[in-house]
Amino acid sequence: MTTTNPFAFWDERYSQSDFAYGVEPNAFLGEAVGCLPADGSVLVPGDGEGRNGVWLSGRGMTVLSVDGSAVGLAKARRLAEECAVPLTTEHADLASWAWPQNHFDGVVAIFLHFEPAERARLHRRMVEALRPGGTLVLEAFRPEQAAYSSGGPRNADMLYSAAMLRSDFDGMEIQCLDEVLIDLAEGPYHTGTAATVRLIAVKSHRPPQSGRGTES
Repeated sequence: MTTTNPFAFWDERYSQSDFAYGVEPNAFLGEAVGCLPADGSVLVPGDGEGRNGVWLSGRGMTVLSVDGSAVGLAKARRLAEECAVPLTTEHADLASWAWPQNHFDGVVAIFLHFEPAERARLHRRMVEALRPGGTLVLEAFRPEQAAYSSGGPRNADMLYSAAMLRSDFDGMEIQCLDEVLIDLAEGPYHTGTAATVRLIAVKSHRPPQSGRGTES
């Protein structure tokens, strides 16, 4: 019986010798990194070929990069070796992965787009993975990206608005939530004008209010 690989698209993209999105970190992450603890633990879901995880590790953070593409993670480990930094990787489908709870000081989600049916649940898993006081850094394409050819899902339902993220991360202390138009220069697949939404949010130290439980 043949099993279909749901990440075949990404395995093929990452099988090229060049890095699909370059080896430099995401520009917004470069601006927001001061919000993350310099020696903390950081989860990078959907890290692909590892450009963001490797860069964070090089800054002294303990990084776990998780991705569904084994090909991408192999390149991430090679990049870490070339940069002489440690990097822990885990090959997993984020939709069914057993997300750690109250474990990380930071979660970094860069251009990680979920199917509509899974989006809110998996965004909640990111919050649950953070320790109280932990920080989420996120950048994603928003619906206006449909007018540009600089990357992102072609399925408009997988694009995120600021209002959508405010709802998904309700209960967090939002420090930044901006819809911006930027010039991407992140490898051959992220080049040109792009419409993105950027979020920095902190997990509250306060317990949930009575009657408002988290999703299961």
